[in-house]
Amino acid sequence: MQMLCPSHFKTLPPNPSPFSPPIPPVFPISPISPPSTPSNLALHLSISSSANRYRNPFAPRSSKSIPSERMDVGLGLDNVEIDRFVEIGNKVADAAGEVIRKYFRKKFDIIDKDDLSPVTIADRAAEESMSSIILENFPSHAIYGEENGWRCKEKSAEYVWVLDPIDGTKSFITGKPLFGTLIALLYKGKPIVGIIDQPILRERWIGMSGRRTTLNGQEVSTRTCSKLSQAYLYTTSPHLFSGDAEEAFARVRSKVKVPLYGCDCYAYALLASGYVDLVIESGLKPYDILSLIPVIEGAGGVITDWKGHELFWEASPGSRAASFNVVAAGDAEIHQQALDLLQWK
Repeated sequence: MQMLCPSHFKTLPPNPSPFSPPIPPVFPISPISPPSTPSNLALHLSISSSANRYRNPFAPRSSKSIPSERMDVGLGLDNVEIDRFVEIGNKVADAAGEVIRKYFRKKFDIIDKDDLSPVTIADRAAEESMSSIILENFPSHAIYGEENGWRCKEKSAEYVWVLDPIDGTKSFITGKPLFGTLIALLYKGKPIVGIIDQPILRERWIGMSGRRTTLNGQEVSTRTCSKLSQAYLYTTSPHLFSGDAEEAFARVRSKVKVPLYGCDCYAYALLASGYVDLVIESGLKPYDILSLIPVIEGAGGVITDWKGHELFWEASPGSRAASFNVVAAGDAEIHQQALDLLQWK
């Protein structure tokens, strides 16, 4: 069953509380029993984290096919390797969540970085906790974190973990539970695992090379919406655009059905689950976007820069955290329509 544009629905489920996202509440279920056959081992490992005890029983299921060119990255990695990376990725997200929940809606100092963006003790403590787990399990892997940059004895590495402990620090410090922890694993520069974790709502999206994206162990899919005039659009804030970028975004905003603001990385998670049709943002850093790529593509969506090019960033000790303009869509047709209106040169 494919998800359709909102225009096809007559009613929508009510929001359970002022702080809830526009999806039904999450209910706990019993842990999944161990698989009885070796053929089920790979699936079991990818969903056996403690966070996966929570799922959304109303999450959309879809038979929407994912284009093979976006599912098969051709990097020669086997399922056992991917399962191991996802297993550790889950532990990394669990560790970050434990730290973040201790500080959420508590009093703490807020520090302004050189670029005037805020950082808290929760950001730094969470990243340190995440890094320690990665280094313990994969000592030869490199880490590039938002707070600490490159961490590796070598100047290059085939595997690089890119971390953003709290994407949406402003939401975090104002008590809005729509920020997220972002975890990406790059192999030869290509994102092969991406995790978007919301530690307060206990929701975790996992994208993996060659597999469908999951939300708490349940497969998700973007929805079909081929007309921009029927699309729901998200961006973090209209004030983050300037100059030509502001004008370009305005051209798209004027054509969509409903423009919405807020959510940071959570908007991309909603897109992967088929609740939102389009996300457009400007000035994002590598640690803001790399984890999103496997999640969006594994759900059948498209994510590129404003020119339609693949998002790519090479991590190294001397890498500068370049800025990216990003457009993500659940449907390839409105992705192209958005690019045509952005007219980015």
